[in-house]
Amino acid sequence: MKRSFLIAALACQLILGQFTLTAFAQLPATGPQPQPKSPQSEPQQPVRPSEEETVRITTNLVQVDAVVTDKNGNPVTDLKPEELEIREDDKPQKITNLSYIALDSSGSSRPAEPAKPIDKNAPPPPPIRLRPEQVHRTMALVVDDLGLSFESAHFVRQALKKFLDQQMQPDDLVAIIRTGGGIGALQQFTSDKRQLYAAVEKVKWNPTGRGGVAAFAPIGNDPTNSATARVNADDSVDAPRGGTVEEFREDLFAVGTLGALNYIVRGLRQLPGRKSIVLISDGFKIFNRSDAANSTRILDALRHLTDLANRASVVIYTMDARGLATLAFSAADSTAGMTIQQVEQSLSARRADFFESQNGLNYLALQTGGFAIRNTNDLSGGIKRVIEDQRGYYLIGYRPDESTFDTVSGRRKFHKLSLKVTRPGKFNVRMRNGFYGITDEEVKPTQLTSSQQMISALTSPFGSAGVHLRLTSLFANDVKLGSMMRSILHIKGRDLTFTDESDGWHKAAFDILAITFGDNGMVVDQIGRTHTVRVKGKVYERVLADGLTYNITVPVKKAGAYQLRTALRDVPSERVGSASQFIEVPDIKKNRLTLSGILVRGISPQPLQKAFSDAGSPSETDDTIDESDPNASPAVRQFKSGLVMLYGFGIYNARIDNATGKPQVQTQMKLFRDGREVFTGKEVAFDAGSQSDLNRLTATGAIQLGSQMQPGEYVLQVIVTDLLRKDKYRVTSQWTDFEVVK
Repeated sequence: MKRSFLIAALACQLILGQFTLTAFAQLPATGPQPQPKSPQSEPQQPVRPSEEETVRITTNLVQVDAVVTDKNGNPVTDLKPEELEIREDDKPQKITNLSYIALDSSGSSRPAEPAKPIDKNAPPPPPIRLRPEQVHRTMALVVDDLGLSFESAHFVRQALKKFLDQQMQPDDLVAIIRTGGGIGALQQFTSDKRQLYAAVEKVKWNPTGRGGVAAFAPIGNDPTNSATARVNADDSVDAPRGGTVEEFREDLFAVGTLGALNYIVRGLRQLPGRKSIVLISDGFKIFNRSDAANSTRILDALRHLTDLANRASVVIYTMDARGLATLAFSAADSTAGMTIQQVEQSLSARRADFFESQNGLNYLALQTGGFAIRNTNDLSGGIKRVIEDQRGYYLIGYRPDESTFDTVSGRRKFHKLSLKVTRPGKFNVRMRNGFYGITDEEVKPTQLTSSQQMISALTSPFGSAGVHLRLTSLFANDVKLGSMMRSILHIKGRDLTFTDESDGWHKAAFDILAITFGDNGMVVDQIGRTHTVRVKGKVYERVLADGLTYNITVPVKKAGAYQLRTALRDVPSERVGSASQFIEVPDIKKNRLTLSGILVRGISPQPLQKAFSDAGSPSETDDTIDESDPNASPAVRQFKSGLVMLYGFGIYNARIDNATGKPQVQTQMKLFRDGREVFTGKEVAFDAGSQSDLNRLTATGAIQLGSQMQPGEYVLQVIVTDLLRKDKYRVTSQWTDFEVVK
């Protein structure tokens, strides 16, 4: 047999551990030829901000965004420069440019399709891999688990699931981030609902945060109770400076929440589309009644966050997760042993704490051009209000005074902004309320270090293309090794810089960083190395033509959602490339029907047809199957139209028929393009043949790509049904993406 066919089989063994050559004997000589379904007319694309249509702060131009609505909340889109008055530090400024950026109000650039009955047991369709120019909205739903009560966490999870089920659009780039999630937070911007659902499940009460079990601590004669402790502290002449320990703890975590938002805004800065953050929290206090120093610290943190959000074109909305709260007595309160005065003071302290914590949310939203959602139990409705608010905005520019960027006592001043509509009528204006007197050029580092370049590539939800990388990550399970993630990273050879050496040798050096994040945002495993490659002759030519592959294996002891992110930096040129993939590792021990990842490769159809036409399967001496295009390998997955695409996967935990000793499983494949189903294969009965491990079956298939298939990105989905099961786990699916090229 020629080397290419052996490579395909060996690659299957490498990734899934159990593929054999005999499995290919069941392949048909020819396969169906899917043709993409094209809509009758191309939908109109929404307007998206360009490079010039963003917030800018320079010595010649201060350009900020603002939203203006009428008294009924409808956007006002036809204002003229003479109908607006913008002030910096209460000094009127002459508007030099004004434009209204209209966005698609529907939230999706795709035409509506006829409604279909929803089958809750059907496998979900695979996600769409978005390119930067396809992104309509970029939203970070930030759950403040540092300040979320146990009671609120339940309602927040419900609201987030409803958003994913009913409100999220295919061209939305969304992240669900917890303020206590660590550095892994920015690894979750995606259009993949599987990943977002996994993030929702991790939204839980943080017992180390500032939130209690309930939205309000019960009133009682308990020294650990915050409301009672504050009353006692206020009544004591020996109360410590700075108030109670609980107040200090709340202040500390409030700054921690703002620090997490600061980090998220920095990550959003490079992302496309109109960007927004929805902070869902039980609130935080800006002003501490007993400690002015801490209040100043929180206020300074808010100002820095406002300035950063302004420059990054990020609007922050806030939502009080406590809903419509009752501030009167509840069944949890106990007034035993308390005087009437203490009871009144406890109720007064509860009300004061509630309104002060809401004021923190109100202030943050007001300063960044958003609005606060409060006193409502419809949290999902609040998210809908945010979506509806992102229909358009004004960009307003003026030439700043030279003194705007002067230093005062060695520090840059924070300049306050205000906007007023002079047109007759009642209008609501929302805009960012200020910025520091620092130009965008000063904020940007002159040159990133090698570490900063790698981290910047890792934190982007889009792959950096300085060095073209292709990542294939698959879940698999082995009897001895257990569950694992095995990945192949393909590096385009011509993107590496080779230096010529003596005797015909060529040398390339590159840094590689691979980090696996768990569903809690924490680092599970990481690899950081510098590699030097020396090649010559035909090996050098093959590396330039076919590239290099880098294998990464990560054993997984705990089931859950993981994300592998890789970055590679070519040392001589400093070009950086990155790629990422989401992997869901199931719990094999739960005995649910599960699939491994899918391995694909392409070969020419003529040799394959000839190989199967005589004996039905290729023999070890068969020399008819020739080497196929190296880009059609499992690592690259780029197929020319007309090729036969072989695919293979593992089936775990299929039930065994007691009568026959065999499983009763059906397989089906589907092809998708841009989220639309373009081909559906027939359901085929799976034949386990002589496989010995019936708990870990191997399955293969083939499909011939149509000769007229349009170039572009496609998704292959495999659906497996266990006919012996009657529960909701009888159907499962897996998918992989590939590209059709000319």
